[in-house]
Formats: sequence, C-alpha cells, structure tokens
Amino acid sequence: MIPIEKEGIRNMATRIGKYTLRLDSSPSLVGYAAIASKKESEGPLASYIDVLNDDPMFGQKTWEMAESRMQQEVAEIALRKCSLSPGDISYLFAGDLLNQCIGSHYGMREIGIPFLGLYGACSTMAEGLALSALFVDTDIAANTMAVTSSHFCSSERQFRFPLAYGGQRPPTAQWTVTGAGAAIVGKNSVPPYVKAVTIGTIEDKGVKDISNMGSAMAPAAAQTLTRYFSDTLTNESNYDLILTGDLAGVGSDLLLQLMRGEGYDIRKKHSDCGLMIYDMQNQGVDAGGSGCGCSATVLCSYILQSMREGRLNDVLFIATGALMSTVSVQQGQSIPAIAHLVHLSTKPN
Repeated sequence: MIPIEKEGIRNMATRIGKYTLRLDSSPSLVGYAAIASKKESEGPLASYIDVLNDDPMFGQKTWEMAESRMQQEVAEIALRKCSLSPGDISYLFAGDLLNQCIGSHYGMREIGIPFLGLYGACSTMAEGLALSALFVDTDIAANTMAVTSSHFCSSERQFRFPLAYGGQRPPTAQWTVTGAGAAIVGKNSVPPYVKAVTIGTIEDKGVKDISNMGSAMAPAAAQTLTRYFSDTLTNESNYDLILTGDLAGVGSDLLLQLMRGEGYDIRKKHSDCGLMIYDMQNQGVDAGGSGCGCSATVLCSYILQSMREGRLNDVLFIATGALMSTVSVQQGQSIPAIAHLVHLSTKPN
C-alpha cells in the first residue's frame, strides 16, 4: 500500500493495489437531498424523495432553466437538512448532461461556493462524490458538496429529437430522469462513511447506437468493479448491495454476464438505479431510467436513508457514463464509457 504524499497536507488516503484509494479518515455523508418531477413521483421510490414537483418546468420558462432550478433547490435542501450554510462548504462539484454544463453553471451561480464543474455523463454523481470525499480526507476541505441533475425534455432536445417529432423509441432506449441529487461530505461524524473510491478508465467496445447506452456502459462498470475486487481482495459476498447507475435492463444483464466471465456472481447483490426509480411494468420507460439525475436521485434518497436507518451497511455505488456528444454521434463515432466506484459503509475504516 502506497500512501499519497502531498506537501503540507496530512497524509491520509492510501492507495490499495493499482486503482483504489482507501480514505483512512472515513469522511461522512453529513447531508443529502433529492428532487424529482411527476413521472418519478409515480415510481416506487417516491416516498423517499425530498421534493416532488408535478410541474416539469419547475416554474421556469425553459426545460434547461428548470434543470438549473432543480440543482439550486436540491443544494439548498441538503444544506438545511444538516444545518449548514453555503459559507460552510469549501468546494462544490457539479455537473449535468447539457452542453458546457449549463444546468450546473446557471443553477449554482448564486450560491457563492468555490465551484468545480464536472462532466462524466451519467457517472458524474460518483465522480463528484469521490472528489468531494478525497478533498475532505486529505484535509483540503472541511465540507464539500456534490450535485448533479438531468431533465427528460432538455436531454431529448439535445441528444435525440424534438419531443414534437414523436420518434419511435426502441426497447433498448432509456428514459432520462427529471431529477437532481446533492450530497454533502464532511469530517468523520455520522454514517454513512466513504471508505474507498476507484476511479475508472475510459472503455470503448465499439457500440454506436445512441439508443443502447446500457451496452456501451456495462464493460466500463465490469472493469471498475473487477479492479476494485482485485485491489481490495474482496468479492460480492462482502457487500449488501452493488448498485450501478444507470445500466438499466440491457446493460444490467450484460454486466452480470461480464462479471461471471471474471469469476464473480453478483446476481443476488446487484441492483441498478435505472431499474429502481420507475415501475418497470407500468410506466413505459423501455429499458429503464438514465441521466445524471438518475443515480443521484436514487442515491440521495432511498440508498442513503436506508444506510442511516441500518437496512444497508456496505454499498458499492458505481455510476456509469456514456461519454458521447451530439457531434461525435453525427460523425459516426463509437460511444466511450466510464464508471467510478464509491464504497459507502455504516462502519468507518
């Protein structure tokens, strides 16, 4: 194990194997919140979400402004829930799916926290949470915040077709969640704790179908999870839940196959945020949910509340992202993908 050495910073994070960092101070998730809209209010996790707004415009003039409003509101709720103010937060990590991350930039411009914008597509919540925890663990910051969002209508406008076009959706397509999540990381105080993170590498298996992101992202999830197991000398039996977000139906099935090929049977421990947030039988969401807000909303509502209440103790949160753009798709390029892993636990290191 090789300690990370930074001049002037207390040495805490420890490298385990090649890809994983153990956070020796076990930073706490001291606050969290989730917000969503009408379709999510009809799903099985609705009772765990802090705010459900039946108006997908959130009182704004455009869908993009609605997404910014979601980010601002969810950050404010998370701060209130743990009795902190914006001035108590050292750094804010935020991102979304829109060009130049305008959902985050416009949503966070009035909050006054030093801002670091991220783009990891649907992996952004895990990326932001990992960086937030690392900043706290190494004493760069006392408190940090990770925020992400997505909006069905703004995503469809940017990546696919205008909604009025009425294009037919194939069964492999995923439904972008209209939602946002915020998580505040602070010094070791209350569970859940961040025990370790594994930063993923970009994987590209040649998938070009923008309506089949699950297949593009599953190899990245399998790569990151396999590396984490190898680095930590653990397997699926050590965890209550292996949570991906958001492979949905197609990608989840492929992940199970890929992990069996690596010698791991995660069927009994695996779930996916894209399969949890909607009623898959009755809501007409094709393969399931997607978007930066999908994993953020599920994590910052049902998962973290379940950990606070002791129903879950050790969770591997693996958010996955398809790193294409409208330009790359139009040019016929394949879809690179990435997955980042965060180990959450009710017991500190």
